[in-house]
Amino acid sequence: MRERKMLPAYQRLKTDESQPDTNKKAAFSIAFGNFSLMTVSLPLFSFIFCVAYSIIFFFEESVSTHCHVWNYLPSISAAIGAFQPQAIVWQTAIVLHFIPRLTVTWMYYNFYTQQIRRNRQFVANIAIFLNLIENICLLGLSLYNSTTYYDYHKVFFCTFIVTSELYMMLSYYLNKSARRNINLDQRELKSLRLKRNLCIINVASILLATYFFIRHNDHCEGGIYTLFAFFEYIVVLTNMGFHLTSIYDFHNQHLIFDWTYGIRVHYQ
Repeated sequence: MRERKMLPAYQRLKTDESQPDTNKKAAFSIAFGNFSLMTVSLPLFSFIFCVAYSIIFFFEESVSTHCHVWNYLPSISAAIGAFQPQAIVWQTAIVLHFIPRLTVTWMYYNFYTQQIRRNRQFVANIAIFLNLIENICLLGLSLYNSTTYYDYHKVFFCTFIVTSELYMMLSYYLNKSARRNINLDQRELKSLRLKRNLCIINVASILLATYFFIRHNDHCEGGIYTLFAFFEYIVVLTNMGFHLTSIYDFHNQHLIFDWTYGIRVHYQ
């Protein structure tokens, strides 16, 4: 008799009659890939809008620095927090995507609980904690802009950078070296490669942005602040891209909500 292949516990379909009937009771269902894409799209398109709007309608004000040298790109702080309607667009997008981001964190918590070896669960818990703090700090630095609340913005921003970098590194490590099942399928391998490449580019961009920021403040050379802003953009975009790899990690799952059982994961 052919042996039936068992799925991991968090992926098994609930077929017992005592379990919720997802077809009849679901008030809302969405493929996780679509959910993740929608979540990342909110900050992505608001970021593009804020930078473009600042360049088109607030160019002189947004690219100006204390050095008064030529510059072509606004910093992220100037683009998303210094002018209207950019500030309200960015803040609205971040507030709207905050709960969905926490849902993704919850998904990874369940994923790590099932897929990561027991002797690496402590590292997995640290990664989830870092991701939680990263999400909170992103919300904080967006609501407390650098113009009006510089001290708060600085703390949130620095904490966001540190926690996001550490989370990306730990996430790559856990998926590469701490899984119970080391035989990854093609989607998992693609996710792993993207995590590695995006993490490397992100770290390199932070180092380059820091270098050009210090050089700009020390020497006031024309165009250097533009390079700082450019690598700032790369940091933001690669961070978004890293979180978007969840599409591959949960490609065959649906998020289901109903008024009786709340939010749960359905494997297909």
